[in-house]
Amino acid sequence: MKLETDKVWMDGELVDYEDATVHVLTHTLHYGLGAFEGIRCYKQADGRSAVFRLGAHIRRLLETCKIATIDCPFDRQQLEKACVETIRANGLEDCYIRPVVFLGHGEMGLAATSNQVHVAISTWPWGAYLGDEGLEHGIRAKMSSFNRHHVNASMVKGKINGQYVNGILAKREAMTAGYDEAIMLDTEGYISEASGENIFVISENRIFTTPLGSSILGGITRDTVAKLARERDFEIVEQRFTRDFLYVADEIFMTGTAAEVTPVREVDDRTIGTGKPGPITKELQEAYFDAVKGRNTDHPEWLTIVE
Repeated sequence: MKLETDKVWMDGELVDYEDATVHVLTHTLHYGLGAFEGIRCYKQADGRSAVFRLGAHIRRLLETCKIATIDCPFDRQQLEKACVETIRANGLEDCYIRPVVFLGHGEMGLAATSNQVHVAISTWPWGAYLGDEGLEHGIRAKMSSFNRHHVNASMVKGKINGQYVNGILAKREAMTAGYDEAIMLDTEGYISEASGENIFVISENRIFTTPLGSSILGGITRDTVAKLARERDFEIVEQRFTRDFLYVADEIFMTGTAAEVTPVREVDDRTIGTGKPGPITKELQEAYFDAVKGRNTDHPEWLTIVE
């Protein structure tokens, strides 16, 4: 995966990729207080490009800033415009977009209330996060030895930079053991989410997912897939469930902007269903890609055209 592009948006202007740098004493680098988003732009069926649910992502970015007591110097409209400008400047049809709000250098120590707040937006081509093979055939997952943070130990509604160390450790542990992804429990032993994805479990034609308000990030892809499922008359049940509920599930899939809709064929060396993506998973995966790529025009409000 090549990250290098022509331009990066930094603090209100486009700069050359090589010039998009920060000081080694940048506060967020040391302590992790910052906000970020992951967004995708897709080439549409009509040949144009569009960012998927840009407004929802930027709203969450600013909500994270508020949770993290960071005063972002740009408003929602400015940030949405900047994302589109950065895509256009790099001539990308399909890409991943990474806005990040961070504290610069100045004070050290934990509070650093006087440090300047910076905003950067990068874009790059990025295929399937869990692999094309995973999208088509499903992935192998294992329960992590690391728990998701308790809801009062870490602000789970925010997409805060430093909180992702928890998921990084879980992901590395799973990959070292030969699996594709980690599934994490909350501190009470119930299924939370994967290292960077929400989880959906299908049992007897009902679709279960861990509820908002528990130790999960409110995923925008999660919300999208739930809406698409309800429009197709599937029942969505938001409740807590245990790890063994996954073992006996008919189907499991994960959702996330990077992972999109990825089936799970195995959990803890137990085959899920038939060991292949099930019919409901495949239907919702197809519905999702139809929506993001403009083949289904039921939700034009989800698409921001790059012109």
